[in-house]
Amino acid sequence: MKNDPNDYVIRLCAAPAELDAQAWNALLASQDAPTPFMRHEYLAALHDSGSATARTGWTASFLTLWRGQELRGACALYIKDHSYGEYVFDWAWANAYEQHGLAYYPKGLVAVPFTPVPGSRLLAADDEARRLLAEALVAVCRQEELSSLHLLFLSDADVRACGDAGLMPRHTVQFHWLNQPWTGFDDFLASLAQDKRKKIRQERRKVAEAGVTFRALRGDEITAADWDFFYRCYERTYREHGNPPYLRRDFFRRMAGDMAPHWLLFVARRGGSDIACSLIALSTDDAGAPTVAYGRYWGALERVDCLHFEACYYQPLQWCIEHGVARFEGGAQGEHKMARALMPVKTHSAHWLAHPAFADAVERFLEREGEGIDHYLEHLGARSPFRTEPA
Repeated sequence: MKNDPNDYVIRLCAAPAELDAQAWNALLASQDAPTPFMRHEYLAALHDSGSATARTGWTASFLTLWRGQELRGACALYIKDHSYGEYVFDWAWANAYEQHGLAYYPKGLVAVPFTPVPGSRLLAADDEARRLLAEALVAVCRQEELSSLHLLFLSDADVRACGDAGLMPRHTVQFHWLNQPWTGFDDFLASLAQDKRKKIRQERRKVAEAGVTFRALRGDEITAADWDFFYRCYERTYREHGNPPYLRRDFFRRMAGDMAPHWLLFVARRGGSDIACSLIALSTDDAGAPTVAYGRYWGALERVDCLHFEACYYQPLQWCIEHGVARFEGGAQGEHKMARALMPVKTHSAHWLAHPAFADAVERFLEREGEGIDHYLEHLGARSPFRTEPA
């Protein structure tokens, strides 16, 4: 598929193995918001482990933009026959199509499977290449007669490119914790309002009085036995909610081998046995120091009051303070996270629908929804957990 301006050429790849891993990662590193989840190793592990493949409803059709022999742009495009594992919900749109006798699936999706983390999606050498990527995505969806195209959890540069390409913007809310020059966890608690500070101390005390201790393991410190225990907990959590886990054990085996420095495991122990764990992902700088932490997965074999809060929030936040990590992202949704000092932030996606009437209806819906999101953010902003009186 050719794109005449400046002799750009678009190529589609059916699997990460068809991509140049070094060129992909170099392009990612030059973006405005790179994350480890867009690394070639991560996407390859999703595919090669069988976690995100055509069999599970994620048919890879990665799009690359070339000028001569130079890779100028790339993105992870999936053809989907469902809307699971996305975290920006379009079920109502799919139902509306069905009620009118139209097929919503298959659709096009530019996202990291099962990973609601904001970051660069349109990897491009410059703004022109990024815009051409967005336009090429729409062209591919038209050519393949897909109902729609959805780009999720975009960076600021991606948002601009999608706007220039005529896609419709959509916004959601997540909750992120920003580090301050705190000397320790107690110093952090002192910055909170009295009721929030008291609640956190009570929750941590319950876990400690239950005899639970924690150890933190990073990278190569996480043994194969630790990964096995983590997966046992992770799988248990999904099964308790009536679903099989999205990610297979082999995916985490590949992460341990290919991206070990990007993982941090907290293991809870009581009475001589490990009982729970939480797995945190890390962005790192060029020297390997952690810069951003992402709350990802958790599971427990025993029930202890407040153990989830300790494993998924307080242990990671304490670690972030001790290691100078700038930000902790708590994942999708979760207004309750504000009580743990994770503050609301707006996240962005962009959408294109092939059917003109449905596109008009969705555009009107998104305008109303966007106003609601702005009001919601104002409402949340008035409920800051931080103290307002002088210390």
